[in-house]
Amino acid sequence: MTTLLDLKSSVLRQVQRSQSLRSRRETASTASSPLTQYPEPLPRRISEESVEFFERVNGVLQKQENLLRGAEAECHKGDCMVPPPQEHMDQAFIPDRISRTELDLLYEEAVYTVVNRVGVPSSEHVKSDEELFAYLLKVFDMGEEEHDIILQKVQESKRATFSLRVSVMKAKNLMAKDANGYSDPYCMLGILLGHSPREVEEKKERKFSFRKRREKLEKRSSTKEVLPARCIQVTEVKPETLNPVWDEHFVFEIDDVHNDLLHLDIWDHDDDVSVAEACKKLNEVSGLRGMGRYFKQIAKSVRANGSASSGSEENADDFLGCINIPLNEVPVGGYDTWVKLEARSSASKVQGDCHLILKLFTSQRDVALSKKESNISIHKKLLSQIVEYEHAHVKREPYNWTGQVCPAAWTVLIHHAVQTDLSALQQAIIRWQCFSSHHRTQRVCYSLLLRLLRTIDAEWDPPAVRGDLERQLSDSFRLYIEHCLCQMKNMRQVFPCTSAAAITRYELMLRGIGYMQNMRAFKTACPLRNELHLDITTVVKKGTAEWYETVIARYKLEEGSLEDQLKKLVYVVDAVCADVQRGQRIYNKLFDSTVKVDFFSLIYRQLEKQVADDVNVAMERVCGTLEQESSRLTQTMGETIYELFMSLKILKGFREFLPLKDAKMLALTGFHNWFKSSIHKWLQIVHERSCDRIRKAVDTDKLELLQQAKQSSSAMEVTACFSQVRQIWLQMAWPDSAGAFIFVTRLTDNFCSEAVCYSEMITRRIERNQLGRDHKSFTVQLCIALNNIEYVRVFLSHLPQDLAWHGVEQAMEESCGSEGKEQVYKALNGQLFNMDLDLQREAKRLITLLTDKMMPELRRYIQHISLSPDSINNDDAVSPLMKYLQDTMLILTENLVKENMTRVVQSMWELLLRMITDAVTENRGVQVEFYNRFQYTVETVLQFFHTKGEGISLEDMKGGDYKVLDQELRLNKCSSFELIEQYYLEKISYQKTLKHTRFGRISVKCYYDAPEQRLTVEILHAADIIALDANGLSDPFVIVELCPHHLFPMAKSQRTQVKLKTLHPVFDELFYFHVSPEQYRHRFACLAFTVMDYDWLSTNDFAGEALAPLSDFCWPGRPNSSAAGKSVQPVILHLSRSKPSEKPIMRMLEARIGDREAQEFVRRLKEIEKSMEEE
Repeated sequence: MTTLLDLKSSVLRQVQRSQSLRSRRETASTASSPLTQYPEPLPRRISEESVEFFERVNGVLQKQENLLRGAEAECHKGDCMVPPPQEHMDQAFIPDRISRTELDLLYEEAVYTVVNRVGVPSSEHVKSDEELFAYLLKVFDMGEEEHDIILQKVQESKRATFSLRVSVMKAKNLMAKDANGYSDPYCMLGILLGHSPREVEEKKERKFSFRKRREKLEKRSSTKEVLPARCIQVTEVKPETLNPVWDEHFVFEIDDVHNDLLHLDIWDHDDDVSVAEACKKLNEVSGLRGMGRYFKQIAKSVRANGSASSGSEENADDFLGCINIPLNEVPVGGYDTWVKLEARSSASKVQGDCHLILKLFTSQRDVALSKKESNISIHKKLLSQIVEYEHAHVKREPYNWTGQVCPAAWTVLIHHAVQTDLSALQQAIIRWQCFSSHHRTQRVCYSLLLRLLRTIDAEWDPPAVRGDLERQLSDSFRLYIEHCLCQMKNMRQVFPCTSAAAITRYELMLRGIGYMQNMRAFKTACPLRNELHLDITTVVKKGTAEWYETVIARYKLEEGSLEDQLKKLVYVVDAVCADVQRGQRIYNKLFDSTVKVDFFSLIYRQLEKQVADDVNVAMERVCGTLEQESSRLTQTMGETIYELFMSLKILKGFREFLPLKDAKMLALTGFHNWFKSSIHKWLQIVHERSCDRIRKAVDTDKLELLQQAKQSSSAMEVTACFSQVRQIWLQMAWPDSAGAFIFVTRLTDNFCSEAVCYSEMITRRIERNQLGRDHKSFTVQLCIALNNIEYVRVFLSHLPQDLAWHGVEQAMEESCGSEGKEQVYKALNGQLFNMDLDLQREAKRLITLLTDKMMPELRRYIQHISLSPDSINNDDAVSPLMKYLQDTMLILTENLVKENMTRVVQSMWELLLRMITDAVTENRGVQVEFYNRFQYTVETVLQFFHTKGEGISLEDMKGGDYKVLDQELRLNKCSSFELIEQYYLEKISYQKTLKHTRFGRISVKCYYDAPEQRLTVEILHAADIIALDANGLSDPFVIVELCPHHLFPMAKSQRTQVKLKTLHPVFDELFYFHVSPEQYRHRFACLAFTVMDYDWLSTNDFAGEALAPLSDFCWPGRPNSSAAGKSVQPVILHLSRSKPSEKPIMRMLEARIGDREAQEFVRRLKEIEKSMEEE
């Protein structure tokens, strides 16, 4: 309620202040506007300060635009290849360096791997031992002698024992062997021992099969069996299918990895006891003799199908195809491919393919390190050593290293991984551990780490990762996350927006973190770390708080005076705005697309709260200082406060990017209330600087037209100043529309007072400049001054829209009701209306100055027309005047805007009318030709100014002065009788307008007898006659007569009896007049009823008169002119008492001294007027 009362009282005060700006300045003892304080030219120092002031304010207004432009510039600047800043390294993350002894053992492991290489190398692998050893020498920083010693030791050690892992996955498109169109396939596979080169050639000519004749088997010696029992493996039988899926895995020990052969048969299972089951039993027997005995049983079973009575092989297993793969053809990384089935002879018919996965690895390694540590640990150390070396030798952008190593390094690593039988998942985990650990000391490209995480996720098999490996993987995840969180906390330094490379790295890092938290491996290895987004939120908040404290410390906010602290606070807020801007435009997109964290909301809410707390405390100190009587807001302090306000407004504006639920109850919601008192004083400073600027504009104005404009520099400068002040207010965007009323009123008042003072100064400038100037140059400057005032006036006419008055009115209506809205409307529009009046007054003053300059010339030309003899035609008499007007109009048209042109021409027209009227008045009673000539002059000038509709409208030109002059000229051309007739026409017209007067009324009845041409007048009574005697009454009687007398020369006036001491006399008397049709047809023919007061000792007094046109009674068709005229209703005529001398016709008649009729008419009217004066 208190707020509403304050608003209402404020509105009332503004309404009371909305009087004329000029009257306020004239009545005030001291001028409120600084413009009136310095009538002399503005000192140069003050003017320069005003210019600098507005330049600084303009810089503040451009702050938000500059902020956006700066953000774009940062992004553009980041396009160049600028290396990203160094990332923060935690010393706790740096692993211990490996000792020389351990390095020697690791080198021995690497040499052993090179010496025992197996498999077919790819084109990317290095085949030369010397080249590999040369590379290892550089990696391990090993000397030649040390290398030779270790190489000799490796060569003397036992060679590695290899095994073959075979995965029989599936087959497709097998031959159908059963009657149902399918087969029941199974596989038998084993290793064929090495052969001599000749035997190999023979084997190419014939295909081996597990189903050989028993005689063939028995010929083999007991020391060299073709198929040892341990080498035979069988898959499950897959019934009724041509596309079986086995997915079974087998391991075979290899005696000679360079000459042994993998053989696989696919059979169709057709009996209960077959080769498949026999082979399974065979694997249970140890010793070569037992194998031979059981193999006979296998062959027998195949022949007889387990039945002694069967002599045929129709139930034997059917052959579906075989595969022979020499082990020396297996690639280093193994096989994972489809292999086409082969026939065992040219007579066999087979089809289809089989999917096999083959991999060679060492089952026993004779090196010291392999006996002490696990293969995983050794491979990790070897990879770390190689990574350290490779990364150190990256020349270009080492921070973007994607883990690419040289062929020699890749050869050593792949052979070691194969030989130590590391699975793809184990290798992926090792690579992740190695590179993520290396990254904490020497940064690599985050895309490499993301790729490694995806590899782990693709190969993930929970049962394969248990114990130490799972613990190590968990530790690597934890350390990497802590490392990334540390980078996030310091992201503003590590990943600045000015570096495109840094932003790219940051996006990849966040993408890696986002991917990690959804990995199956991460959820398994780190089951308790399922709230990673909370950790990110916490570290972002912590990093933001630390960054803000760093900014505060950088500017030393607590030091210096209050004004210095406010300036530093502006820097702090600007830094926060820039940071929030970067967060919204760049970082938030990264966080949202990668880790689903609303980065912008986190930092904005936190920074906004911290800024609000600091600014609130500072502004409380400012308000407390300004409340002291001796304290005054300095200009620099005002600028700082305004800049702080604008910075906070920019910061508050970022809330539009918040989710709707987060945009409420923010700390800066009502920050404008902290600045209320300061902004009031700030607007006064702006007003003072505006006044200085306007004075300087007037002082430096040369009053010359600007290019493509009809104004001079001062008008442009003034409106530019107004525009800038308006922009100051609009940019502030005061959120409380009701509270903004007092500011809008203040600004409106400032604008209006500045505009009026400008118009006065430019007018005084013209007045001072008129001396010593020729007519044309003076006229041009005066036109420019008029245009300047009009330009400013039109500019300020848009104030209601520019300052959003409608919004203020609506807010006041909501706060104070319709009364508040109306009062606001009156206050604001009152100021604008008074300003408009004052500007028009100054414009009129300038126009008067112009017409006064023209007056001598115009008077001379009017006198020329007046004195021209009748022998000169009208065109020649008027031509000097028209030539002057044409020359003047050329100057005016060239230099005046349309609105001012209309005003000036209207003033010239009015001046000419007055001057011609004066000339006619001074020459009454002259010949008719005199008046004809001036009437011609008026019409010529009228058409000249009208210019066929392009100039002043005829309606505006034919105003009061024109009508008076036109009547004067027209009447002066009339005869005395015509003037008298015009007099009665005017009287009749005036009589018809009377409805009620204080002089009373008279009731009469008139009717006309046409055959007799007799008019009967019956005077019935009168009422409310004015008292003309001392007793408060009158002795009235009525004189009735036909007028004008020259129309009714034979008619005599008649009178009623005198009614004593009454104001309501009753007469009831009849009077008769002879009236012919020729007489009553004139419009001016009338009956005149004159009420007089009878006096015994002096002349009678005039009480009033009324006129009735004869056309109302005598005209054919009127009720009064018929036989029933006596029964018509009486007519009420209101009496009037006007002075005849006030009419122009009286003055014209009086001027006709030699005219007897005119003088007699004037005499009679003067007698009546004299009796009125005696009363």
